Amino acid sequence: MRCCPSSVLQPLRCVRLRPCIRKARSRLPLRIRELFTYISVLVHSLYFNSLTDSDVVFDSVFEPVFLTVDYITRWFGTVFVCLVVFLTSSILAIAYAVLLPLILNTYSPAWIVWHVFYGHWNLIMIAFHYYKAAKTSPGYLPLERNSSPFVSVCKKCIMPKPARTHHCGICNTCILKMDHHCPWLNNCVGHFNHRYFFSFCLFMTLGCVYCSISGRNLFLDAYNALERFKHLDVEKPGVPVTGMGVLLGLVPTGQTSYQTPAPPYTFRDKMTHKSIIYMWVLTSTVGVALGALTFWHAVLISRGETSIERHINKKETKRMANRGRVFRNPYNYGRLNNWKVFLGVEKRSHWVTRVLLPSGHTPYGDGRTWEVFPTKKDFISV
Repeated sequence: MRCCPSSVLQPLRCVRLRPCIRKARSRLPLRIRELFTYISVLVHSLYFNSLTDSDVVFDSVFEPVFLTVDYITRWFGTVFVCLVVFLTSSILAIAYAVLLPLILNTYSPAWIVWHVFYGHWNLIMIAFHYYKAAKTSPGYLPLERNSSPFVSVCKKCIMPKPARTHHCGICNTCILKMDHHCPWLNNCVGHFNHRYFFSFCLFMTLGCVYCSISGRNLFLDAYNALERFKHLDVEKPGVPVTGMGVLLGLVPTGQTSYQTPAPPYTFRDKMTHKSIIYMWVLTSTVGVALGALTFWHAVLISRGETSIERHINKKETKRMANRGRVFRNPYNYGRLNNWKVFLGVEKRSHWVTRVLLPSGHTPYGDGRTWEVFPTKKDFISV
């Protein structure tokens, strides 16, 4: 055996070790053997065929993380809704308790009418669209059998999926024309409530910008007033003075101590200034963040896409470009027509009654079938 090369000895060693491994494995408890078998099958399933790629491996490894995030988001949905209601109500309370009396006492009648009219109109639009976005069903797949066309089968629901339908892991069901799951609504954004969601974001942004611009001078005055209050609070009160102090003339005769006068402001004044600063900072921050989100969704609507379809179409564009072809979104009817379809505008008067006023009209189509046009044309002649 000494003259045998190592390449010959290696297979012999493996043959000798395999029975030993099997015997050692057979001596283990049944529970440990079942766990070892399960792990072995799980590892082999990651590369069992040629269709497995990095995305499949990533989804399989991080599936527990995704489930945890979905569970936490589902549980925190109610908390986020309460937070939206609380923050909006706090701004509304400050506007009525602090700003409205100030407007009535200092502004001209024309500006009073403008602020009262615009503020209440914006408030009604925000409250209406938020309630409808949170309570309206985004659109689910019918449970009964139907003849609607479908493009694939959901791997989790085991149900046929129409075009533009995607599965939501948080709602644990397929959503028609799904855009995303919004924790601030505790609801999915889909075919039947997408318009409510976008309108809420738009009017909330307009309201925050309105409060931020109109309250800028009030914010500066309140900030400067608080700074003056801090300087006044720094001054220390006087200390008791003995009889020697009376002889030296530090205090009037008969007075044994010196006290600083009361501050030239009240607790109500301090809270009023803090409320104005809180309102301006909150509305400015939300206006910038929500404004960016609203602008992005406006771009997607102009392209006839949803947030999910944006990623799909981007990958499809690269794939078609590698083949020397050009990808065209079949649901892009042109910018103006995309907005008409999204907002449900069918007549000229609908720009007022359905866009500038609260309207509960249903969107175009049922969310299961879509009209596809190879060329852009006037989808709704308005």
